[in-house]
Amino acid sequence: MSAHAANIDHAHDEDHGHHHHEPTFIEKYIFSTDHKMISKQYLITGLIMGIIGIAMSLLFRLQLAWPDHNFTVYEVLLGDWGKDGVMDPNIYLALVTIHGTIMVFFVLTAGLSGTFSNLLIPLQIGARDMASGFLNMVSYWLFFVSSVIMVLSLFVESGPAAAGWTIYPPLSALPDSIPASGMGMTLWLVSMAIFIASSLLGSLNYIVTVINLRTKGMSMTRLPLTIWAFFVTAIIGVVSFPVLLSAALMLIMDRSFGTSFFLSDIYIGGEVLHNSGGSPVLFEHLFWFLGHPEVYIVLLPALGITSEIISTNARKPIFGYRAMVASILAIAFLSTIVWGHHMFISGMNPFLGSVFTFTTLLIAIPSAVKAFNYITTLWKGNLQFNPAMLFSIGLVSTFISGGLTGIILGDSTLDINVHDTYFVVAHFHLVMGISALYGLFAGVYHWFPKMFEGKMMNKNLGYVHFWVTVIGAYGIFFPMHFIGMAGLPRRYYTNTAFPYFDDLADVNVAITIFAFITASAQLVFLYNFVSSIFYGKVGEKNPWKSNTLEWTTEHKHIHGNWAGAIPHVHRWPYDYSKLNKDESDYVIPGQDFVPQHIPLQENEEEMHH
Repeated sequence: MSAHAANIDHAHDEDHGHHHHEPTFIEKYIFSTDHKMISKQYLITGLIMGIIGIAMSLLFRLQLAWPDHNFTVYEVLLGDWGKDGVMDPNIYLALVTIHGTIMVFFVLTAGLSGTFSNLLIPLQIGARDMASGFLNMVSYWLFFVSSVIMVLSLFVESGPAAAGWTIYPPLSALPDSIPASGMGMTLWLVSMAIFIASSLLGSLNYIVTVINLRTKGMSMTRLPLTIWAFFVTAIIGVVSFPVLLSAALMLIMDRSFGTSFFLSDIYIGGEVLHNSGGSPVLFEHLFWFLGHPEVYIVLLPALGITSEIISTNARKPIFGYRAMVASILAIAFLSTIVWGHHMFISGMNPFLGSVFTFTTLLIAIPSAVKAFNYITTLWKGNLQFNPAMLFSIGLVSTFISGGLTGIILGDSTLDINVHDTYFVVAHFHLVMGISALYGLFAGVYHWFPKMFEGKMMNKNLGYVHFWVTVIGAYGIFFPMHFIGMAGLPRRYYTNTAFPYFDDLADVNVAITIFAFITASAQLVFLYNFVSSIFYGKVGEKNPWKSNTLEWTTEHKHIHGNWAGAIPHVHRWPYDYSKLNKDESDYVIPGQDFVPQHIPLQENEEEMHH
């Protein structure tokens, strides 16, 4: 530990002798620099954004299932865009666009990285707080402002952004191209620019904290896999987010200042525009250079959370710790060199396509290592099926089933046939959307007592939430593979103009019914979450019998995490069920775990060898 950190540590320990002033409501709950409070702010903002995102998906699922019906709900929620209960085609595209943007960036990125990196990095590495509490607060507030701007863009008269969540030019670059390319699109770009600034500040903070503030004995090979995942995620963010920022800035220039980075010879209504020399494909390269690593920025924290929860609830050491770390690093590296597989039909050189196919298929190897290691950790474990464990196992399931279709989409010759059909929607919702959401839910159930002063969520409501969600999610996205292979294109608000697709109409109805059932299960979760904050039963200090340092702190939150000295670390975090007879003198009899701060005995050294 650095001398600076040691001094702070010493100062903190002296501080606890006499009380500081009690923080005011605003200092404690709004402009807080305490990482535990900031993680709650991220989580609650993320959940609110999630409600908005899911509500949008229900609106456009209604339209897809019954395109000829009039629904008064359109008129109530969409105003002029839903006159006489008929959804305007332009608002359909806008709903799809904002739904994608909110779910990918504002729910999954913030709900996982923002919430759990903030909560767990200081607690699990044995630090008083983040490297910079002030930057941490600023990163949350930038995130909050960008969320508000994104939601406000829904109320623009010309309509919210509607060029798809990937905002390809020229639709997004020319304010005259579609009604929703006006003010709504500008707000989208401003919101994303602020969001990226928030992400970068957060990521830099996480990286510095993990490198500099680990407690004595916490070597990199003793870090929990959660911390490895958050650490590497932050590095990917720092590498790839600035590229999207540059793309957004150039797009703003094209829209408002007459440049043509992404525009060339374009006609609108028979008139030729003055733009020349730009390339819309350049935007795709810049977008996907962030867009593909973004999948792992969302997924890696979920996989890290799953590693921790599966090991704890299988009561077994995680299988292949070093292989798991290596696979996180390999995924991080490979994810930055595969972006071209999103662009196989953009007129890319076929040789380049084959290069991207190769690198894309390579990423299956570290992903498979993770899947096998989860399964091997579960194998013959003494499994505790609490809601967190169920969601973690659900993640392994969707990670495998969604990942398999990635092999088809990663191959340029196969991808061309299903590109931009529902097959792609099915693939990325399972492998990224649903898997990451399961990771988020697992993390909330598992660390809820840590966030909310020892209170526990209701287990039975958790089971209801899990089973309805799991069956519903497969009910929504599994059939999409088949309508995709039948050729049904995505982003069309109705397919009634094509008799060829009439046979698929019933599948869309079934998917929509599943969507409404699954959404109702999230209400059970929300009820459980909110009521447990106020009325949850207070559990014991270490309710899951876990080894990591965060369970050594008291229920009551103090700024600085530990009232006394920070515990030192003597072992890795996965010593479960490894006890032999001679150790009963220092381990509580019948206890099948040894927390990280318990010193090693000589006989244990022999046991390890």
